[in-house]
Amino acid sequence: MCSILTYTDIQLTEQQIDQMLEKMANRGPDMRRTLKVSGGWMGFNRLSIMGPDESGMQPFVGGEDAVVCNGELYGFRNLKDYLISLGESFQSGSDCEIILPLYRLLGVSMFAFLDAEFACIIWDGEKKSFVAARDPIGIRPLYYGYDAKGAIVFASEPAPLVGICEKIRPFPPGHYYADGEFVCYRDATLPVKKVSNSLLSEGADDIETICAGIKDKLTAGVLKRLDADVPVGFLLSGGLDSSLVCGIAAKYLKKPIETFAIGMDIDAIDLKYAKKVAEFIGSNHHEVIISKEDVIAAVEPVVKALGTYDITTVRASIGMYLLCKWIRENTSVRVILTGEISDELFGYKYTDFAPDADACQKEAEKRIREIHMYDVLRADRCISANSLEARVPFGDLDFVSYVMGIDPAKKMNTYGLGKYLLRHAFDGMDLIPQEILMREKAAFSDAVGHSLRDDLMEKAESLYTDVEFEVERKAYTHATPFTKESLWYRQLFEKYYPGQSEMVADFWMPNKEWEGCNVNDPSARVLSNYGASGE
Repeated sequence: MCSILTYTDIQLTEQQIDQMLEKMANRGPDMRRTLKVSGGWMGFNRLSIMGPDESGMQPFVGGEDAVVCNGELYGFRNLKDYLISLGESFQSGSDCEIILPLYRLLGVSMFAFLDAEFACIIWDGEKKSFVAARDPIGIRPLYYGYDAKGAIVFASEPAPLVGICEKIRPFPPGHYYADGEFVCYRDATLPVKKVSNSLLSEGADDIETICAGIKDKLTAGVLKRLDADVPVGFLLSGGLDSSLVCGIAAKYLKKPIETFAIGMDIDAIDLKYAKKVAEFIGSNHHEVIISKEDVIAAVEPVVKALGTYDITTVRASIGMYLLCKWIRENTSVRVILTGEISDELFGYKYTDFAPDADACQKEAEKRIREIHMYDVLRADRCISANSLEARVPFGDLDFVSYVMGIDPAKKMNTYGLGKYLLRHAFDGMDLIPQEILMREKAAFSDAVGHSLRDDLMEKAESLYTDVEFEVERKAYTHATPFTKESLWYRQLFEKYYPGQSEMVADFWMPNKEWEGCNVNDPSARVLSNYGASGE
């Protein structure tokens, strides 16, 4: 991970920009640099991943243009060769160095062309203006706001904008900003049909063909994310999604990969499953055990790091945050592959209650549009807070487009097993144990240990009387806390991000309009169909 900053006020000092960058130093501990252009300031904190020597340090400058980018541009070597054939020259091995030549060649249409997870800001020296953009899923974070004089400020995290911008907003995924306007260049929920080679073209949408596409595209999504100039590791919960990512990587790397799992000291569900997967694929496996005290102590730093008050995001982040902290302190791994975004594409436990295929598809679209505020935010912030880089194969643009284009009736759970298409796609490949491939999903915060959720609820209960809860929660008119646990998280959030609750749309909850989903806790454990998921 790296962090980027741009402030369109030339009156500021380098010291002021440096102080703002310091608030995101965790994302880029290796080196810092600022650049003043005629329209303002640009700043960069670097975590060296691709082309790690100093020649890969940003901002990159070309003529009167400059760029800062937090991202991974997949397939950049072929693009680089093409640009060289056009007469361009490069000084580093960094993938982000190709952005300025591409921008000069294609302009803002470049963003739709990129196969990348990124957030970037370009200073266009000819137009004397800034251009900013974010990837269509929102895997790489970017926030913006306006100061009291109307100057726009961009930053990888909201912390540098606190006290400067009245309202801090997440930069909309799949958009670019130019000439004072935000323009959508790609909606990730809409499939991009490639008639010439689409496996979903007319007459070719039988289950086996669909599953072949899922297998091929997810495999490609994993393999392209293994390219790094530093050691790569894998979070392994023992669930379907992370296990598939690990299984694919282990098969194609043909050497032991580094896998990491975390669990509570008394009732961890997934440690045993993660261990089975690790033994099956022959990984160098590491287990981290945490206690109730560890969980409670982590709540405030997790809320501060995430910039959210959402219940399920905070719960699920505690294990990931502590695991990544351990990885940073005990290994040389700097890139982490995770299993996020599968649920949004293939369905949660609660989507079994969807009344019809159209409702199921609309719910998937909503979740993909909002995921940058929830699971993607969790992965980015828990990993980057510990100076590591997150890569998310299920968020591969080609894969997401493909899955969103599948007939939603075929994605509904009419098979007696959630995520059937994903499971069937890899059935018979011997990538992971069959019992894991066909194991029902457990909620991550529960799988770390059922007691984790219970410990948090118990702690929250001890913080407020019923009367105090009713009085204090009414202070918040947006996303009003509805449990003592949610009030606890909200008050911690307001401590670090006062008045900025609208950075998150609302609480992540099942669709309460569906029968069976009108619950008051986001854990899948409260649903009637949870069954054996947590065993």
